[in-house]
Amino acid sequence: MVAKKLKGIMAGFLAAALLGGCAASKTEDKSSEKVFKIGITQIVEHSALDSARKGFIAALKDNGYVDGKNLKIDFQNAQGDMPTTQTIAQKFVNDKVDMIFAISTPSAQAAYNATKEIPIVITAVTDPLSAGLAKSMDSSGNNVTGTSDATPMEQQFNLFLKLYKNAKKIGMIYNTSESNSGIQVEQAKALAAKMGLILVPQGITSVNDIPQTIDSLIGKIDLLYLPTDNMVASSMPIIVKKCYSASIPVIGAEKGEVEGGALCTVGIDYNKLGYESGLKAVEILNGKAPKDIKISVQENAAVIINSDAAKKLNIQIPEDIKKGASIITGGVN
Repeated sequence: MVAKKLKGIMAGFLAAALLGGCAASKTEDKSSEKVFKIGITQIVEHSALDSARKGFIAALKDNGYVDGKNLKIDFQNAQGDMPTTQTIAQKFVNDKVDMIFAISTPSAQAAYNATKEIPIVITAVTDPLSAGLAKSMDSSGNNVTGTSDATPMEQQFNLFLKLYKNAKKIGMIYNTSESNSGIQVEQAKALAAKMGLILVPQGITSVNDIPQTIDSLIGKIDLLYLPTDNMVASSMPIIVKKCYSASIPVIGAEKGEVEGGALCTVGIDYNKLGYESGLKAVEILNGKAPKDIKISVQENAAVIINSDAAKKLNIQIPEDIKKGASIITGGVN
């Protein structure tokens, strides 16, 4: 009887020890699960950049990386202030994040200036090479990869010439502090010369310059072309109001500007662009080096037309242009 009792006691202790070991093992497995920290830096809030950010986060989620579970996202907005982009980048370095997602050329440059070790995924950067972020689109040669928002400018010019066959003088406003905007101005100058047009570019340094700049262009231009410029994109209401009051059409370089009231564009989808960047981020989180991931440009740009703007400007959009185009509304008072 004593022997049987001892055997029973020993068996109980053994079972308890095994169960305790299993419980401890499960606790250890859970506590050791990696939580990745991603810092998102964005130069300013407007529809295009916001869409890119949402697309990026969606791609991570679709691939099992969820904020609040195995992912911790720290979103910082520079509110259009260049020095703040440097402060944000340095904060992420000090916080030892696992990755930086930089939305816009200034934000990407600030991140790259702050670290050559932490992986940086970029988007909404027109020319990563000229911005000093990469040696080539096939391989940055460093800790950077992502997507470019280079737009099909020649297709955009051809579109507005179909709508305005007699247009000759094309206005263009851009932020002189954004390198990507300067690149687009040079592209537009070359394209205008090729197509027999006159480009009238006007630089701005703050949103406060926009009303006066547009006033100075009225009477000198047939239409206004907007580049993918963050300061310009965030100022669409005043641009549209000023130009349409003077019956000057506004042509956008991307979908967000058309949503903000521009007449039309042949543009890219920033949500899809951000999603594509997110897929590259997933590759990095799974162990791939940024330099081994190509920097890509979105293909298959689509014609986008704002029917409210067409109505405001009393323009009939030809059926051959409307066919296959995305028709949207909004941004026009």
